[in-house]
Amino acid sequence: MSLVVVGLNHRNAPVELLERMAIPGKALPKALHALVAREHLTEAVVLSTCNRTEVYVRATRFHPGVDDVRHFLAETAGLDPDALADLLYTFHDDAAVSHLFAVAAGLDSMIIGEHEILGQVRESWRSADAEGTTGPTVARAFRQAIEVGKRARTETGIGRHAVSISSAAVALAVERLGSLEGRRVLVIGAGDVGQRMAVALSGAGAGEVVIANRSPERAATLAERVRGRAVGLGGLADALAGADVVLSSTSAGHVLIERAAIEEAMRRRDHRAMLVVDVAVPRDVDPGVAQVFGVTLLDIDALRAMGEQSLQQRRAEIGRVREIITEELDRYRLERSAREMAPVVTALRAHVEDLRRSEVERAGADPALRDALDAATRALVNKLLHEPTVRLKQAAGTDRGDLYADALAELFALPPLTDEG
Repeated sequence: MSLVVVGLNHRNAPVELLERMAIPGKALPKALHALVAREHLTEAVVLSTCNRTEVYVRATRFHPGVDDVRHFLAETAGLDPDALADLLYTFHDDAAVSHLFAVAAGLDSMIIGEHEILGQVRESWRSADAEGTTGPTVARAFRQAIEVGKRARTETGIGRHAVSISSAAVALAVERLGSLEGRRVLVIGAGDVGQRMAVALSGAGAGEVVIANRSPERAATLAERVRGRAVGLGGLADALAGADVVLSSTSAGHVLIERAAIEEAMRRRDHRAMLVVDVAVPRDVDPGVAQVFGVTLLDIDALRAMGEQSLQQRRAEIGRVREIITEELDRYRLERSAREMAPVVTALRAHVEDLRRSEVERAGADPALRDALDAATRALVNKLLHEPTVRLKQAAGTDRGDLYADALAELFALPPLTDEG
């Protein structure tokens, strides 16, 4: 069985496709169960963020398993599977684990080294675990990936100069306007990204921060934290009319702000300039808003350029992070091989023990003779198997270890290796 990842991200897919492929949190349980219900998939974790949608699975057969995931993603996006063929990337076994480690470490993010992705990796695994769609193969990879992410951020400076999606959105606003002092800022969404944006805005000296959220209570809690004020989505029209800057980051899954709403807001504010930064995927803001006079609309694509700028400050750290990934991948292989060796050693000893007992029983009915033979043959078997067992365990994780295990399984007709357990 193979660990496989199939997905697409900001590097190879336009934001329009990322939107269609995104799986919001409320749809995640259904998606996970739909995956493991397919013929060739037994475990599944879905990692869906504003930058990527990836499916990690345990496949009973590689190519059919990849097809299962590809068709699932095509159905999610409402596309023909063949239309995705050139956009989806696929990794399996060690390459899949290495990719996951790089994702958790922040090397595969739009903003290299950003902190949010590690929490998203952890949450995706927890969600799958809660739904019962993960198992030993996928869980081990995700558990170690989280360790890799922590090591990367504590042992290197990869995150020292990094900007998160939320701070990048605020930085973009500051860059375009020069300063946020005296500016009225509307934050739509009080989730993790919205909270971080609100805190960053407060630190950037925004004149007034207004929080709009579907849950008024959650909006009020965040507003109190940043000394702003809260409104429900029912008060969005008035809040838009008063806003110089709008930052949106909900998980609504559909457009919240139509062009007509912005046109009305601009009319009410005498067409004073408005900056709108939409970091949600799928988008919260109708792309047509960019055509409204006086409005500047920036979306997730605008963050890519900022990510390239901040990357220069952290490029020297990437090599060290890759060293950590290599170390952890070696450890993953060694532990996996050791687990795979255990059934071989157990099966070999059980096979030899069955032969030993059979021969002792054939020696006759004299209890004293049988006891003596039992003790002697047991000691002999232990001595004979000691060195092969030690060498087999020492070779775990190497090509030689695989050769030893395969040879023993073939010569003694032992059960095939398994990665269960």
